Amino acid sequence: MTQVIEILSAEEIRRTVTRLASQIVEKSGDLSQIVLLGIYTRGVPLAAMLANQIEILERVKVPIGAIDITFYRDDLDRIKTRTPEKTKIPFDLTGKTVILVDDVIYKGRTIRAALNAVTEYGRPQAIRLLVLVDRGHRELPIHPDFIGKKLPTASEERVKVYLQQVDGRDAVELIKG
Repeated sequence: MTQVIEILSAEEIRRTVTRLASQIVEKSGDLSQIVLLGIYTRGVPLAAMLANQIEILERVKVPIGAIDITFYRDDLDRIKTRTPEKTKIPFDLTGKTVILVDDVIYKGRTIRAALNAVTEYGRPQAIRLLVLVDRGHRELPIHPDFIGKKLPTASEERVKVYLQQVDGRDAVELIKG
């Protein structure tokens, strides 16, 4: 029997995004050197939410972009076929601090692919990682710099993030069974 447990409500996601935006401000120093790159699909609206919150907090517009990592994945033979999205990086990454934004980190393979993809668009000063949920079980030595919620899970469980811009609602659910 499948059991669905709400981990974060819409209000908790809002508060988490506010906290993460504050952490970016605190740890980044010169915000003019920061760019946010959302990883399709839910990393893109999450990056927009963070940029909006940073603007509210600091009155600074942080550039946002979107990156598709489909062709950089090492598991294309195992994932369902999907149409790649268009990478949109309307600024130079060279010398910037890129904050990669994704909804969930699990094994680390999506982030490895994103790191490979980013290098095709310039040579950033640094690359940082922000995730809404870290569920553990890493297969690669990748660790987020900014974490919304650590959620230890069993490998057979799933974490599903819903964001208003994509799904019509904001929530994070743990799916058991």
